Amino acid sequence: MNPSPRLIVFAKSPEPGRAKTRLIPALGPEGAARCAAALVRHALRAAVAAEIGEIELWCMPDCDHPFFAACRREFGPSLRRQRGSDLGERMYHAFATSLADCGYTLLMGTDCPTLFPSDLREAAALLHRGHDAVLVPAFDGGYVLIGLRRVRPELFSGIEWGTKRVLSQTRARFRMLGYRWRELPPRFDIDHPDDLNRLVAEHPEWLPLLAGLPDA
Repeated sequence: MNPSPRLIVFAKSPEPGRAKTRLIPALGPEGAARCAAALVRHALRAAVAAEIGEIELWCMPDCDHPFFAACRREFGPSLRRQRGSDLGERMYHAFATSLADCGYTLLMGTDCPTLFPSDLREAAALLHRGHDAVLVPAFDGGYVLIGLRRVRPELFSGIEWGTKRVLSQTRARFRMLGYRWRELPPRFDIDHPDDLNRLVAEHPEWLPLLAGLPDA
């Protein structure tokens, strides 16, 4: 087994009208899709800069979108297809597959533009020191990163995905299963137009999200 960590990035193809739909009122379908593509690239850029292990981009609905091929050329991740009927099944499948031949695995989404390489290194270090799990909470009650040394299906089944109860339910599962876990400071993710306003106020380098992004 490879003792080094693996870093998984979960991403959806940036299709206009299907990607970041809650941002469409602010950005329009094309703008929301370009925003989604920019967030995926940010996540992959952070993953590469962290230099903590192999990177895999797990794609939805499949790996065939030209954007994913461009990401592979630009950042070098392996491409894998997400499998499962809901987010919990897809995450469990990814962790079970990865941990079969890897010492520990980090899984991150692409909605958090304030997740940086130093955060990924800190999360990996906590797992390396023997913690069973690590979380980066989101202010909306979910989480933007989860890392595991061992996986159980109970961590991902019966969770009310997309609600403010995700984090509390996951903590309860950790306690039930006897996991030792740590949490990094919470972050905000990009789901609603107000989130864009906060992002630009705190990180003006993201202003192109509102001014028009280059094509995905």
